[in-house]
Amino acid sequence: MLQHHLSNGVLTLIFDRPDKFNSFNRELALTVQEGLSEATSNPAVRCVVLTGNGKAFCAGQDLGEAVDPNGPELSTIVRDHYNPIIQAIRDLPKPVIAAVNGVAAGAGANIALACDIVVASEHASFIQAFSKIGLIPDSGGTWTLPRLVGFQRASALMMTGDKVGAAEAQSMGMIYKVFAPDSFGEQVTALAEQMAQMPTKGLALTKAALNASGTNDMRDQLSLEETLQTEAGQTYDFNEGVQAFLEKRAPKFKGQ
Repeated sequence: MLQHHLSNGVLTLIFDRPDKFNSFNRELALTVQEGLSEATSNPAVRCVVLTGNGKAFCAGQDLGEAVDPNGPELSTIVRDHYNPIIQAIRDLPKPVIAAVNGVAAGAGANIALACDIVVASEHASFIQAFSKIGLIPDSGGTWTLPRLVGFQRASALMMTGDKVGAAEAQSMGMIYKVFAPDSFGEQVTALAEQMAQMPTKGLALTKAALNASGTNDMRDQLSLEETLQTEAGQTYDFNEGVQAFLEKRAPKFKGQ
């Protein structure tokens, strides 16, 4: 259902329902929440990667569960399954990378877009599929997508449900980079291990500033930057970075 791998400071969480294109059911949602909680509390984790097993990243909600009379209601699915995942990604004080290996549809697309860095295989695509079945975008999509691509484009993508290929997603600013399929795994590993070796306490504070920027005015944001910069200046990694620069050597950050 969910694979976990921890190596070189990188916790990789792999959606593992390939026969269902990694669509979410309750069990998968709760285990992803547990994985993100582990990433928060485990000091050995310096970076998190979310990806999918097989041809898809995540096809969104398992509709069989959604229409099952004995299954959870839509309100439960949104409130208890997806919302905690999105909140955990944004609150997690470490970088989270979405490695989109294939189709990312519905909630799957919006979980990816909630991550700090989104990279994709050339074979990947992103679809706001909700309109195809009369639903609205959830999993933070109505907040995230307009901020990435602009209000008009986000509105059109959500209402039409058009598929966006990886290259187009990169060109419109939806995602960071696109990698060739034959080097996708290697490129993701290299990026994740690079992030894990960086001053991740400072990255966490950067993330906090970005989270607040959506609602702060300029004055409040400048005040927050002052507060967070002061905190960053008191970290081990800041001292190490300065000393390494002065001594002309590579820094050895600890995420502290």
